[in-house]
Amino acid sequence: MTHSTIRQVFALGLHWPTADPFLFCAHHRDLYPRGNDIFGPDASLAGREIGSDFTLKDGWRMYHGSRVPGFPSHPHRGFETVTVVKQGFVDHADSMNAAGRYGAGDTQWMTAGAGVQHSEMFPLLNQDSDNPMELFQIWLNLPARSKMVAPHFKMLWREQTPQIELLDSNGRKTTIDLIAGSYSSTTNGAAKAALAPPPNSWAADSNNHVRIWTVKIDAQGKWQLPASNSSHVNRMIYFYRGEQLQVEDHNLSAGQGIEADCSATLQFNNGAQDAFLLILEGQPIAEPMAQHGPFVMNSREQLLATFDDYQRTQFGGWPWPDRDQVHGGEKIRFARHANAVQEFPPQN
Repeated sequence: MTHSTIRQVFALGLHWPTADPFLFCAHHRDLYPRGNDIFGPDASLAGREIGSDFTLKDGWRMYHGSRVPGFPSHPHRGFETVTVVKQGFVDHADSMNAAGRYGAGDTQWMTAGAGVQHSEMFPLLNQDSDNPMELFQIWLNLPARSKMVAPHFKMLWREQTPQIELLDSNGRKTTIDLIAGSYSSTTNGAAKAALAPPPNSWAADSNNHVRIWTVKIDAQGKWQLPASNSSHVNRMIYFYRGEQLQVEDHNLSAGQGIEADCSATLQFNNGAQDAFLLILEGQPIAEPMAQHGPFVMNSREQLLATFDDYQRTQFGGWPWPDRDQVHGGEKIRFARHANAVQEFPPQN
């Protein structure tokens, strides 16, 4: 059933439907047990398809990891990954000799561009307690002019991520974390903008109206999502945790998403539990696309050239001792960039 402002309703699984300029969205929520001496689960791995474990068993998955959960070294070209971590830690290593550890509210935004190998491992740092993990990985396409730019990543630390807090008429709060894009409302006068994305991103031009927001609406709370400034924006809203949520005159259950008309203000009336949403919006790139797994180009010929480039160069090779590189046992968040510059979250 659809309404004038709601174009479609769909179910959410591990991978969620997306619309141009977004290519992919995965929600990873794993209740990992305590960790062992190599930062993997202190539990039996029997009964799992190690190397491709995407089945939720005992509340968690190993993904492509064999010792530590996560994604050992793999290549990308032609798009960006935006990794938004709500709980737990991610260890990044790449073929540019860059590295990082981020988590618990941080976002890493990586422009793969002309090609990079990276690993994304989920080290279980707590050896005396559980290690819950929750993150979103979002793929944002690059236009043809930017597909072969130099690889680059940027950290959006939680301490610097702009947040909007709004109260409804009953004093119930809606909290919005602005990963990309700006929030402005003529109703309540609130206005903030996210940190700048990497320079070659489709999101770097405000005329493309890219928004990546995570939203929490208190139980029984009400919130209005403002209309976009452009009538051509694709708007996808994912209700990934909660109970019941009324959007306009449509009742959603947790685990459902909607594609909505971007030109309309949307009214949200929440049920008896806190509601958690992810919102992705953006002006379509509207170019031909040829994709094979982690390579996203504009034509089959470009894909074939990409396969050849990767076989010849390995996009710089792999400078790390392990394909599933982990950066030790200390809970220190950091980034080391390809130019050897080190970065840490700001001190409050």
